[in-house]
Amino acid sequence: MNTRLTRILAPVTFALAMLCGLTFIGTAITHILDDGAVCVQTGFWRNGSLPPDSLPIGQGVQASSTATRLCQDSPSAAQRAADLGGELPWLLFGSLALLLFSRLLKAVLLQGPFTEAVSRRLSVLGWFVAVGTPLAGLVVGWSRSWLVGSMAPIAGSGPTVSGPQVLVLAGLAAVIMGKIMREGVRMREDLEGTI
Repeated sequence: MNTRLTRILAPVTFALAMLCGLTFIGTAITHILDDGAVCVQTGFWRNGSLPPDSLPIGQGVQASSTATRLCQDSPSAAQRAADLGGELPWLLFGSLALLLFSRLLKAVLLQGPFTEAVSRRLSVLGWFVAVGTPLAGLVVGWSRSWLVGSMAPIAGSGPTVSGPQVLVLAGLAAVIMGKIMREGVRMREDLEGTI
């Protein structure tokens, strides 16, 4: 299946994977070498009332906050690591997912769509997305939660999941499609063996 779209998408996804990988490395290096403040946003005080005299609002109007931004001027090593944990996992996940997808497209270009290699790579990509999405979301959510708890102990910290968890469904769908394709490949091989 050597269509124009597949020929274009294969190198484009590989280039995007490399770009995400370079962004991951660059973000890690700049955050490690940075000695500035570490900031995090929290919704712990969501709908908290603001004093009416602190804002230029009309008489009888109530104001409430939706998010609070906390910044630590001289963060500890743990706070800096938690700040990294709040950004890097999704970059790494995106880079690896795009790399697996580009390998899938390369196998389609070289061997065709209904082969054992393509079905195997589709299943690997599906499992990576299905398992990696909640794992990356847990690392990001817990890092941010811990960072908020380290700056405002009243907020506390605990395991939270962040990010688009609907990707788990896409990953499971890819796993199922990989298994269906594998069965189709076996059936075709059986037919070719009997003729």
